[in-house]
Amino acid sequence: MLRRLPFLIKRTMSTRYFADKEVPVSRLEARPFFESLDAKEKKYAHYMSRAAFEGTRVIIEQTNPKGGYIYDMIINIFKDTQGHMIDVNTLHRNSGVSSEIFDQFLQYSAQFLGNLSNYKSFGDEKFIPRLDESSFETIVRASGSTQAIQCFQTVRRELFDTEPVSRNLLGFPEDGHLSGYYSDDITKHDIQLVQTFLEKNKIDPLNTRLFKHPQGYELKVASAEASHRTLMMENGQSLIITYGDFQPCMKKITQAMEDALPFVANDTQKQMLIAYANSFRTGSIQEHMKSQELWLKDISPHVETNIGFIETYRDPQGVRAEWEGFVAMVNKEQTIKFNRLVENASLFVSRLPWPAAFERETLNKPDFTSLEVLSFATGGIPAGINIPNYSSITQLYGSKNVSLGNVISAQSPNEKFPFIREQDLELYRKYRNASFEVQVGTHELGHGTGKLLTEDEHGTLNFDRSLSHPLVPKITTWYKPGQNFNSMFKSIASSYEECRAECIALSLSPHKDILKIFNYEGQEAEDILYIMYLNMARAGLAALEFYNPVAKKWGQAHMQARYAIMNVMLKAGHGFLVLEPHTLDIHLDRTKIRSVGAPAVSEFLTKLQIYKATADEVKGTELYMEATHVPDQWTEIRDKVMAAKQPRKAFVQGNTFIEDGKVVLKEYEATATGLIQSYVERQV
Repeated sequence: MLRRLPFLIKRTMSTRYFADKEVPVSRLEARPFFESLDAKEKKYAHYMSRAAFEGTRVIIEQTNPKGGYIYDMIINIFKDTQGHMIDVNTLHRNSGVSSEIFDQFLQYSAQFLGNLSNYKSFGDEKFIPRLDESSFETIVRASGSTQAIQCFQTVRRELFDTEPVSRNLLGFPEDGHLSGYYSDDITKHDIQLVQTFLEKNKIDPLNTRLFKHPQGYELKVASAEASHRTLMMENGQSLIITYGDFQPCMKKITQAMEDALPFVANDTQKQMLIAYANSFRTGSIQEHMKSQELWLKDISPHVETNIGFIETYRDPQGVRAEWEGFVAMVNKEQTIKFNRLVENASLFVSRLPWPAAFERETLNKPDFTSLEVLSFATGGIPAGINIPNYSSITQLYGSKNVSLGNVISAQSPNEKFPFIREQDLELYRKYRNASFEVQVGTHELGHGTGKLLTEDEHGTLNFDRSLSHPLVPKITTWYKPGQNFNSMFKSIASSYEECRAECIALSLSPHKDILKIFNYEGQEAEDILYIMYLNMARAGLAALEFYNPVAKKWGQAHMQARYAIMNVMLKAGHGFLVLEPHTLDIHLDRTKIRSVGAPAVSEFLTKLQIYKATADEVKGTELYMEATHVPDQWTEIRDKVMAAKQPRKAFVQGNTFIEDGKVVLKEYEATATGLIQSYVERQV
């Protein structure tokens, strides 16, 4: 028995990484809006969807360099020789395994595809199959696919290993974590050394990966065309810049862009697609920035789309972005609400708790649209978007705000809501989606606010040196040429900015005229506001699921932000927010939202904005790390949160095909099998 003890301990440790037993699956309902498009718009939507989805393998490898083998294994298990979905029941019978084990195999496969990795897109933690290795292999071999079997042999350890434990998290390789952006031998010092050199030479790392070689470093740039050049760094080491990373994918993306050109709605879209294609062909970030300027000028198109290396959440350094692309149709009825928000943007922004000198001189009214997603190539679909992320563009031209209606409204059967009191549950169920819509609207509006103090390459400042604030009596830091918010605030930048936007939502929403914009007045408006604050408190508590107490590391930017806000509300005192010690049920005093809760959030928001505006990375980091610190004595609280953990929703997206010259949309059932079939038939 003693000999088996290490095995039993290892097995027990592994169970915490098991894939969810049964992930709730929702279908992104898009057909009514897709069918409202004309034939030309459908062709445009089809080719732009192909461009987005052709980056699927880029996302997989950016997360885990071995993930591509798992993806190929799953796809080849479930497709026949003609590339069609197999009969899953036949595979089950041929494998001879029990129904429970086969379902566990389906669940793992669907969850890998839903995350586009064996690391969760929301949490950055590894998950492994619930079934044992022998049963897994039995099913793989029962498929009869030689390629699937070969892939399994290559990654069988990657599928099941949970040691070393540090490797189960995404992060800096130096800390023992996994990253697809860096080679395992890269140190934090190496990364910062190269980053400083790139800033001085005005080379943007957004679409790059960094590797070490004997003479120095290699910076791989995603592009369809391959070439290389060598630069010498100040320390005598070489930096080889290699173009052609992800070349097969980038070629297909570029081709899909060119295929879409005949179906653009106007010249702005045409020039935008040309800039996109140039960027993906050559690896030029300047061309992608040009595409984003043009995208901002393409106001309220029937088919909205954006694509590229966009969000930096999963790069531990916070400067390299993950591939994503979406195509969606406008929900005109919902967009009317958001347009009213935009029309009054200047008024609402003037209410933010910082002086006008720290706000943009000209508030470029953002384009705010409610969209119904047709296609979204990503490991985790958001509820709202504010882009572009290039501060040099948004400071001048503003941004587009997008609310993804069919993501927000997607429901899963038997959804549970831990930590909501019984007396609040009915109201919470009734207004959760409605309050979230208001939150998303004001949150995305918030992303487009706030001035950054900068110096251009000619030494000209965009602010008066006599400018001051009680938090910074004398301005001593600002953004120098080549620097931006992400490069200065590094690993906390994404979460810090999400926290700033969430705080703006909570600071603005108590104003009754904002709630009225969304057609909520009187008692219903007060209920919406209450549920918004209650939902934020619940999200902050549930965020502990995404905190690793051993590594003392947060695994998800938005959840780290929500924990910070919950912390602020807890510390506001006056009985505003209290957690019941045994059940963790949330007691939030709705009568004190405007008198206690909102002022506390606004005070915290002011600090976030001033430190961001002045590029004060030291004070900003100190503030944010304190707000997101999880005390050791909260171990028991986190254990209760983990015990109440709910599986994260997965989305099944449709595919478009051209049949007899017409574009048709095929949708799939909201099951694990349906999700798998959608990827098999996507053929990427």
